[in-house]
Amino acid sequence: MTRSFWAGVILGMSVIVAGSGLLLSAHAADEKPKGQGMLYELRTYYTPEGKLDALNDRFRQHTMKLFEKHGMKNIMYWTPTDKPNTLIYVLAHKDKAAADASWDAFRNDPEWKKVAEETQRNGKLVDKVESVYMHLTDYSPGK
Repeated sequence: MTRSFWAGVILGMSVIVAGSGLLLSAHAADEKPKGQGMLYELRTYYTPEGKLDALNDRFRQHTMKLFEKHGMKNIMYWTPTDKPNTLIYVLAHKDKAAADASWDAFRNDPEWKKVAEETQRNGKLVDKVESVYMHLTDYSPGK
C-alpha cells in the first residue's frame, strides 16, 4: 500500500474522532475499563474485476444493517482511488470477545446467509479479506 493511501486512512479516522464524537461517545467510554477504549477493526476487501459495485450495493442494502443488528458499529467506508476493486471500512466493537461473538452471530444469521447466496449467484463478490484490530493511541485526536 502506498504512503498516501495510509495517510488518507489515518486522516479520515482523525477527522471522525475529532469532529463527530461518533467513535468516543460518553456511553462508549462508560462501557470500557478505565484506560481502554473501543476496539476498532480495519477491514479490506478485494473484489474480482467488475464486482465492486455489487459489493457496495450489498453493503448499502443489507450488510451494514446486519452488522448493527449483531452489535458491530459502522464507522466509515472507503474505496481507494489508487486500488481498484477494493473496499475498506472500519467497525467498532466493545472488545475482542464482543467482536468475535458479533462475527459468529453475523455469519450464522439466516438473513445474512440468504443475502450472501442471492448476491453471489453471478459469482463471488470478494476474493480476499484482510482484518486488523486496533486501539486508539493515547495521543490520538479526540482521545
